[in-house]
Amino acid sequence: MRTIGNTILITGGTSGIGRALAEAFHQLGNQVIVAGRRRELLDEVTTANPGMRSAALDVQDLASLEGFAEQIVRDYPSLNMLINNAGIMKPENLRERSDFSTVEATVTTNLLAPLRLAAALLPHLRQQPRAALMNVSSGLAFVPMALTPTYCATKAAIHSWTQSLRWQLRDTAVEVLELIPPYVHTELMGERQRQDPRAMPLADYIAEVMQILRSQPDIKEICVRRVDLLRYAGGLDPAKYDETFHGLNAGFGETREK
Repeated sequence: MRTIGNTILITGGTSGIGRALAEAFHQLGNQVIVAGRRRELLDEVTTANPGMRSAALDVQDLASLEGFAEQIVRDYPSLNMLINNAGIMKPENLRERSDFSTVEATVTTNLLAPLRLAAALLPHLRQQPRAALMNVSSGLAFVPMALTPTYCATKAAIHSWTQSLRWQLRDTAVEVLELIPPYVHTELMGERQRQDPRAMPLADYIAEVMQILRSQPDIKEICVRRVDLLRYAGGLDPAKYDETFHGLNAGFGETREK
């Protein structure tokens, strides 16, 4: 994908990886729109980054996503890139009966919302000369952390869905990418994570991601070296995996709309 000349919508863009990505793309001269639930945080980000735009969005309100997409396209007709980044991660004790609202909120935020927003924006993205859709998954999509089972399950689902979307859009102008972070200094699981010495510094992570995007414009999965242990934990050679995936899907000989 191109790292310049884009109009980019980033969900969950007021903190953590989302904000850092927004600022990195903004610094390259892209028009960036950060989306988030809290207006005060949106204002904080745009004030710190003159020229960056914002849009209020509560991804848990699934019914609002189609209208949000329609408004974004009206406001930014040059929109050619969506980064589905918004996510939540909460611990769960499956041995005890717990409040199921954590499961529902995690599935809604991490899985249903990005799928629905992508579906709402894809007709517009397909009309652009060049476009990209990037889903943020996790190294935990490949090796789950038992403490956060629903989070890991949603990220595994995002990985699978992203592969299918990439295959279905392979003959269009829409590139489909997956950003696969390792354990990074953010507040996804609270203040402790932001200070945990085992986590990768956020600035280092974003710098490596942007370097990968600049140096490998045709890349489909963006993996920094710190996440390789999780991504390839199965020991399967990446090329062999791609061969298997393509063989499986090509073998079905599906029909698709042009």
